[in-house]
Amino acid sequence: MLIEKPTGISNYINHIFPYLKDLNYVSIANENLIKNLINSSEYSYNISDKFSPDYGSKGHFLRLLWTQFKLPKIYEILEGNLLFSPVPELPLFSSKVSAVVMVHDLIPIRFPQRKSALSAYFRYYVPLVCNQARHIICNSESTANDIIDYYGISAKKISPIYLGYASDKFKVIDYKKSVNKIPYFVYLGRHDPHKNLVNIISAFAKFKYCQNYELCLVGSEDARYTPLLKKLAHDLGIFERVKFLSYLNQQGLVRVLNQAEGLIFATLWEGFGFPVLEGMACGTPVITSNVSSLPEVAGDCALLVNPYDVDDIAEAMNEIVKDNVRSHLIESGLKRVKQFSWDKTGKETLEVIKQFL
Repeated sequence: MLIEKPTGISNYINHIFPYLKDLNYVSIANENLIKNLINSSEYSYNISDKFSPDYGSKGHFLRLLWTQFKLPKIYEILEGNLLFSPVPELPLFSSKVSAVVMVHDLIPIRFPQRKSALSAYFRYYVPLVCNQARHIICNSESTANDIIDYYGISAKKISPIYLGYASDKFKVIDYKKSVNKIPYFVYLGRHDPHKNLVNIISAFAKFKYCQNYELCLVGSEDARYTPLLKKLAHDLGIFERVKFLSYLNQQGLVRVLNQAEGLIFATLWEGFGFPVLEGMACGTPVITSNVSSLPEVAGDCALLVNPYDVDDIAEAMNEIVKDNVRSHLIESGLKRVKQFSWDKTGKETLEVIKQFL
């Protein structure tokens, strides 16, 4: 799951594993290898890079096959007594494997797509995993409620643990701003339908000062959806003001956030919502949705909108450019992010795992 262009799950894995080193005996997934941290020369298992999400459905399928048939053998050789999986995957029907798993969201269940392998994965495979696991960790109360509602899992079996952000990277930096630079709003994320970019672009077209601003969409383009978004911007007469910036590395994200007038993350649903924290940490006023986990993350330190209401999103844009609103959101956001850290996430995760060793 550690891919070349990391997004939410990869970031979670990269930040959580260092805290597992405090355990007496750990096997850890790191790029192409699983290595025993105590004696890595004795136990080393090659894993094909074709198991990666970069290989799409085929990669997921190959990884699931490996999980079902190879991982139990590794578990037995290592004389393991607990498997911690940072995604909702484990060897099914293996009585020898005891597991704690992480569930990030159930978005493919809430927003199913026809003939989608991912929807089938969440409808048939993940509930079996959740039922078999000894315990489930998730990233918000919202995700916990979805696991309970959709899969019928007892709340006693679930531990919501909030995620963190890279506080050493995402922070206020005084970049020199060009006098002639056009002010802009920024969105971070994929172009999937549940990310609500249709309504975000439509709202930007209704923004009172639209002709003086730009909307920058940061995230890898998707051949299925991006052309439709570009056509929408063209039909609304704002194509020149909507910028598709593709994927940016962490350094690029920090710069874009610091120089933005505001972050718009009015998605239809999120398991957690990293961009909200990252925007606040960079001193960027945030507009986000009043549904799912986003109010849990943002608190009262962002403008919360109905993501289905284009006029509501547009009005939030009108508000966020006001100096008094901006200054309040910046100040309160910088205080809010102090409640979230990878250190806190790691230590809380470690405590849950220790209960089942």
